[in-house]
Amino acid sequence: MTGRQQRRLCAAAFMASVVLASATGGRVGVLAQEAPQSPARGGQAVLPYAEKKFGGDVGTTFQDADPAQFPQPVRAPEGAPNVLLVLLDDVGFGQFGVTGGGVPSPAMDALAAEGLTFTRFHTTALCSPTRAALLTGRNHNVAGTGVITELATGYDGYTGVIPKDTATVSEILRQNGYATAWIGKNHNTPIYETSAAGPFDHWPNGLGFDYFYGFMAGDTNQLRPYLFENQTPIGTPTAADYYLSVDLADRTIDWLKTLEAIQPAKPWFAYLAPAATHAPHQAPRELIEKYAGKFAMGWDAYREQTFERQKAQGIIPADTELTPRPASLPAWDSLDADQKRLYERMMEVFAAFGEQVDHEVGRVLDYVGSLPDADNTLIIYIVGDNGASAEGGFDGTLNENAFFNAYLMKTGEMIDRIDEIGTEMHFNHFPAGWAWAMDTPFQWTKQVASHLGGVRNPMVVRWPAKQGPGGETRTQFLHVIDIAPTILDAAGIAQPRSVNGTTQVPIQGRSFLPTLADPEAPEVRTSQYFEMFANRGMYQGGWWAASLSFEPWQPERGEWDPFTAKWELYNLEEDFSQARDLAGENPGKLEQLKALWWAQAAANKALPLDWRGAERFSAEFTGKPNLAGDRTSFTYAGPLAGLPESSAPDLKNKSFSVSARLDIGEGANGMIFTQGGNTGGWAFYLRDGLLKAAHNFIDVELYTVEAGAPLAAGTHEVAMTFAYAGGEEMGGGGTLTLSVDGQEVGRGEIGRTTPFKYSLSENQDIGSDTGTPVTYDYRTPLTFEGRLEEVVVDLRP
Repeated sequence: MTGRQQRRLCAAAFMASVVLASATGGRVGVLAQEAPQSPARGGQAVLPYAEKKFGGDVGTTFQDADPAQFPQPVRAPEGAPNVLLVLLDDVGFGQFGVTGGGVPSPAMDALAAEGLTFTRFHTTALCSPTRAALLTGRNHNVAGTGVITELATGYDGYTGVIPKDTATVSEILRQNGYATAWIGKNHNTPIYETSAAGPFDHWPNGLGFDYFYGFMAGDTNQLRPYLFENQTPIGTPTAADYYLSVDLADRTIDWLKTLEAIQPAKPWFAYLAPAATHAPHQAPRELIEKYAGKFAMGWDAYREQTFERQKAQGIIPADTELTPRPASLPAWDSLDADQKRLYERMMEVFAAFGEQVDHEVGRVLDYVGSLPDADNTLIIYIVGDNGASAEGGFDGTLNENAFFNAYLMKTGEMIDRIDEIGTEMHFNHFPAGWAWAMDTPFQWTKQVASHLGGVRNPMVVRWPAKQGPGGETRTQFLHVIDIAPTILDAAGIAQPRSVNGTTQVPIQGRSFLPTLADPEAPEVRTSQYFEMFANRGMYQGGWWAASLSFEPWQPERGEWDPFTAKWELYNLEEDFSQARDLAGENPGKLEQLKALWWAQAAANKALPLDWRGAERFSAEFTGKPNLAGDRTSFTYAGPLAGLPESSAPDLKNKSFSVSARLDIGEGANGMIFTQGGNTGGWAFYLRDGLLKAAHNFIDVELYTVEAGAPLAAGTHEVAMTFAYAGGEEMGGGGTLTLSVDGQEVGRGEIGRTTPFKYSLSENQDIGSDTGTPVTYDYRTPLTFEGRLEEVVVDLRP
């Protein structure tokens, strides 16, 4: 017997004695040696994969043990493609040139020439819901996101929380060997979980993305966004020439370059979600000027011109009818000179914004096209998460947030500031008439899930290795829930039954992969329900039943009865644009689809219907969680930046005070406390030693109070106290008082206050201002000069 054999025999005897002495009575078996973990072959039904343990013989020393084996990472199936998923924001079917619109889109045009344009692809009519359905492959209500996160109500279909039983496609890909990144807009984290305190399991890193760079809100200032990298706030860029679309393209390319340099064989999934063309519509001045006079024809003529281009390009059937303008929208020719001048400018800015994002996404497409495996890269470019937005109201607005506070600006309030439109100074949004025009040839706009103007968006797909000839269109009826299963199908990865210990709700989408090679491939989707703000749609077998609840430009929505509301009926096989209502001719079909809608709504957690408007933004009104909880006093030990409004003390519709202990030099400047920005909010600050306070009422009125003399150098206790006089009324006024060391130094009346929401993306800051200024009396960041020892906020209901 050799020495090695003796050592092995001793080791075996020793191990046997340990087993026999064990109180558990268990038995140690010898496992067969395992080879390094092989690539995933279709994935497995339960994720994650089990951790691999050493399967050889373990001796008493390395000399008599089998060779060591390291656990091998899971590898994607052989030939799995890279995937680039692009999702634009608030885009109408007739907006970009790729589908006949008036906004040039050379990058999209080039992709469509090489790929396939899908003309019957559908979204949910709103932002967060479309994105949740996109990532999970389940209907938006099943994914807990029946509405944007700010309007969540707490019912299962409307929590704003993507449930653990609807795992994202990114999580499935990541656990099957993909590198994953999300760059751009994240509007799928509950608003009360977006602070630095987390929790982070509903942030992109918790939803299956290795890397995240972007903003955590429904919209943001394009020049001054508040940005995050993974879970770390990196603040607001300050470069004079900064634009978000440029930054997001740069970051996407940089991430891909890093992967290519380090691990080029590993497939990747990149989700690029620019903020464009959601409000605020902002673009470089020279790009805006390029469009001067280009939209003088007005929205009626724009629709007619776009309609003809769509037919000429083969985007819509030759027998399509152009749907008429809603009765509540004015004809362009009925407008006065100031209205036309203002509305033209707003559309010029919007077009420049659209051209910019097309160019920046085009840079990403060009880089992807330069990679060695470009032919095995699946590009899915969804041109909008819903139709164009009418949330600017009839006249447009300098502040989209005004609409969310049930206020519609008038031309007279804006015309004198026309030259500021498109800059960082305003959160501007064009009029509803232009939104309707962008949705040519359909009826209605964003929010209106009952009609195609709200839910039909173009989609361009390119996968050279698998598709048919480029430049063709596809007309199969698809829905956003079909994206995730298509990606998994392309990757050769099975849909799992369990992910991270949670049994999964089956993916409801279906792969449309066969349509890439075969224009005559069978229909993928023959039935689909739609619901948003009680706008209801039911599609089945070519027929569509539609019921409109409220026009989308109505911020305040009163009494309404879903059981007596009017329904319409369309045969989409013969009527591409929903121009001919057949409800009177085929009542039996309509009743069948209405009954099916109620059944689908119940099965998919779309009930209860809720048609309320701006009041749903109020956390106090809806009972949404808030990190502030029931506290009425908040103490901050010095500077604290970037606390989201939804996690900060709620200052709206009540009395409150903000007091601070500070130590300053002569003529000091600095922000003491701010909540909100140029879309609405409060600021309490020093400028040249003078104590000042301001309330911005949704960029409509600015109220300011200041002390009579500058503060002397030294230590002081200062306070801003607001006495609300509105009673139970929301948005009432009150009296604002400033004090220094217990003595009143300034007083003024605040005529009205912001009732529901200061912003979707601004923060509460102490010691600086990380966003846009509440008043342009100061420039951000207005970092505090001196020592800010303590800031206390007291709420006084």
